[in-house]
Amino acid sequence: MKNATAGVESAREQMAAVHNCYHCGSLIPAATYFVAELGGLKQVFCCAGCMAIAQTIHGKGLDVFYARRIQLGVKPDQALSGNTIPNRLLAYDDSALLARFSRPIADGLLETTLRLEKIRCAACVWLCDQYLKRLTGVRDVQINYVTQKAKIQFDLEQCNLSHLLFEIERIGFSAWPFEPSQAADLGRRERRQLLTRLGVALLGMMQVMMYAWPTYTGTGDLSQEYGALLGWASWVLTVPVILYSAGPIFLAAWRSVRLFPQTHILGMDVPIAIALGLAFFAGTLNLLTGNGASYFDSITMFVAFILGARYVELLARQDAQSGAEALAKQLPAICEKYLHYPDSLELKEVPVVNCHQGDFIRVSPGEIIPADGVLIANETEINESLLTGEARAIRKKIGDPLYAGSHNILNPCIMRIDTVGQATRIAGIAALLDQALLAKPHLVSLAERWASHFILFLLATALIASGLWFIFDPSKSWTVLVAVLVASCPCALSLAVPTAMAAAQGAVTKLGILIVRGHVMESLVEVSDLVIDKTGTLTLGQPELQTIRVARADFSAHRALSLAAAMEAGQTHPLALSLLRAAAVENLPVQNLPLASVGELGRGLRAGEYRLGSALHVGLDQQIEADLLERQSGEHGKVYLVDGQGLIATFLFLDTPRPGVQELLSAVQQRKITVHLVSGDDAQTVAWWANYFGITNFSSAASPEGKYAYVAKLQEQGKIVWAIGDGVNDAPLLARANVSVAVGAGAPLITAGADAILTANSLEPLVYLLRSAIKTRLIIKENIAWALLYNVVAIPVAMLGWVNPWVAGIGMSLSSLFVTLNAWRLRKT
Repeated sequence: MKNATAGVESAREQMAAVHNCYHCGSLIPAATYFVAELGGLKQVFCCAGCMAIAQTIHGKGLDVFYARRIQLGVKPDQALSGNTIPNRLLAYDDSALLARFSRPIADGLLETTLRLEKIRCAACVWLCDQYLKRLTGVRDVQINYVTQKAKIQFDLEQCNLSHLLFEIERIGFSAWPFEPSQAADLGRRERRQLLTRLGVALLGMMQVMMYAWPTYTGTGDLSQEYGALLGWASWVLTVPVILYSAGPIFLAAWRSVRLFPQTHILGMDVPIAIALGLAFFAGTLNLLTGNGASYFDSITMFVAFILGARYVELLARQDAQSGAEALAKQLPAICEKYLHYPDSLELKEVPVVNCHQGDFIRVSPGEIIPADGVLIANETEINESLLTGEARAIRKKIGDPLYAGSHNILNPCIMRIDTVGQATRIAGIAALLDQALLAKPHLVSLAERWASHFILFLLATALIASGLWFIFDPSKSWTVLVAVLVASCPCALSLAVPTAMAAAQGAVTKLGILIVRGHVMESLVEVSDLVIDKTGTLTLGQPELQTIRVARADFSAHRALSLAAAMEAGQTHPLALSLLRAAAVENLPVQNLPLASVGELGRGLRAGEYRLGSALHVGLDQQIEADLLERQSGEHGKVYLVDGQGLIATFLFLDTPRPGVQELLSAVQQRKITVHLVSGDDAQTVAWWANYFGITNFSSAASPEGKYAYVAKLQEQGKIVWAIGDGVNDAPLLARANVSVAVGAGAPLITAGADAILTANSLEPLVYLLRSAIKTRLIIKENIAWALLYNVVAIPVAMLGWVNPWVAGIGMSLSSLFVTLNAWRLRKT
């Protein structure tokens, strides 16, 4: 006998021989339990682990969890009774593993994504969320019940990864750092399990229907013995369908009923489970008594059809997941690593999980890059369509960044690994996409509430109909009860909105639009005004040389450009880079300068008698400049080249319009959405660009606060505002708008506060986003209309006893299939 606390012996004498564990709910044999006092009451536990978990939960004041949760029935590790982090978890504090499984965010914090195990209900999510938020050093916790992922922000100086994992175990759950490959395995496992359950149901249905064939055809030459034999054979085949194929339905229904006092919501599995249970009970009773129908054919057919509908729904849901995460799951498992680069070119195939920051690897043509890093040797071309939405290959030079998930096309290349695991850019994108699942769109929540209330109405209707038939024709009472429960199950109603939303979001993700918050699709339909930034949004912020105006006959345009490029060699200013690109395109020879070029910050360059830069730097009189060159509004900049004799040439630059701008503006104007150009540039530049794009409403010299106020003023007028900015200096603008899109890529987007992120170079995917939002609303209306129409017809027909349960099951399953397949049309991009 074990001892846990003082006074255990006396407590045991007062208790019965067999008990249930207070924590896990499992049965405890006599005289083998532990006892502890919680809140003044003695509770019994099956092991020291359960007792330690309960004491931890109670100590944090979270014992209300036990009134809400569903029993786990799983015993924890006995080692939890201690307070020492095991070595298997301490390994995660190694710098290499920490870099793999976390990513830095603002203010010196780290963010990690953990996959939770043993999460069974909403109470489990609540407990993990509340407990983790009370830990020292934890800044934020977001848990998704659907994906069972927890995104945690923590201060490394006060908390570490092993501590987080240990604390989760201390409250009865388990966790490990999320890896996309593991998620892929879980997805395949989920499909395989459902397909196996469906296969068992289909086999049972075919055999039972075969045995029921004489009944359907009216064959009357079967003896009573053969009829009983076929009946019991059908019963034997129906039992695995009920216990195995329909097992998850009964479990989900039981959980929903158990939680009803707290949630006041019943899941859609409740009427299905009741119908199946009643039909099987009635069929078994009739088989024993030899009177009445057996219902086994209806049961097996109904289970097969509903599992078939759910399998299609599962495929649609998994297909609608992010393109970024989908490709992340396909990252290579092994790579070719240099053992002693650059001293030796010896290669060895190693698992990608064993690669660390600073390692050198080779990526052959046709392979996917396994980690983020820098190109060290051999220029190549890379397809980054996953990250940028750009299908064309990008030329990569030595020193250029390479990203995990990109596809090497041209040459075998050598790269140095900089980041791995959750710190990679593709993992950051997947983390952003997870945020879209954390908050349900209004339409989804509304549909779920409708479905939950409808279930209560359905149960009442089925009981009333069955009671009335019991009075007038008792033989049809059970049939009507089962038929009403099955036919009018609100599966289609509850699926109408979320399937459409998921399919639409999955489709736009493939175009380079990452939906961060779930309300984007429904909010875009209501937009009345579009507020858009200029630099970095309408334009790329990359000036290009437009014109060279030569002022003297002894210089040609090519000679002036060659001289300017020689002076700009090695400079990184956008205008300098534009001059160097222009000279490279013209294949101009490099000029010999009398002296090395010397830069003066904010003014220009000097090389002997040559000067290149602003009018003030080169000494041009403003009046002479005005006489020589007319002002051209909209220019990004103007650079002058002079020598001892005066002005040689003027270089005029113009910012580059972003691809897809005209297509986006045409689409929003067709929707009668008013466009506003709000920029921090000077009035002449903004007016020039507004005229260039045909925008009549524009504001210049707007600070971030000014942009915020501009949107607020529109909203005060009752406008629904869609804002598009570059995600950095436009953060206030994006945060204020009703729906916002950040254009670009990189870490600043994570804190930009945008509802969606456009990683493509072109704005054209936003045209599809707008059209998809409109189409999504139309399909949602179609789904809801179909679901309501079906139930309006099905309920009276079932109440009148005009349909058998198996016919009702087919109708309900086909209704759910229609809704899912109709939403699946949104997958087309």
